[in-house]
Amino acid sequence: MKILIDTNVILDLISVREPFVNDSRKIIELCTDQQSEGFIAAHSVMNMFYILRHELPLQDRRKVLLGFCKLLTVVGIDEKLIISALTNEDFSDVEDCLQIECAKSCGAQYIVTRNIKDYTNSTVPAITPDEFLKLI
Repeated sequence: MKILIDTNVILDLISVREPFVNDSRKIIELCTDQQSEGFIAAHSVMNMFYILRHELPLQDRRKVLLGFCKLLTVVGIDEKLIISALTNEDFSDVEDCLQIECAKSCGAQYIVTRNIKDYTNSTVPAITPDEFLKLI
């Protein structure tokens, strides 16, 4: 099963955010064990690099994020996806819409996120890590 993993799920794991870290770890383990095919949007990597600047030194951020880039398939962003996200008036948050565009472009069946309310109008269903683990 193909899944696009939202930024918050990976940050939960990196930052050891309780009570979410265990489900996030299990999601990544499913991808490591090839029980699911995990994807991450390119802009998520850049966003995490910025968000983690107060938590991790530069070299640690590079190392951690490179590890995720080797484990998950990074979905590229091009002009078509950006324009589609910017012109989609069903979403006020363009970043969430760009996640949806990335999920569609890689053929993901789900967007795994803790913020499912942000994806109410999504053509790719959003599911929490806990819900996804129950499906597997």
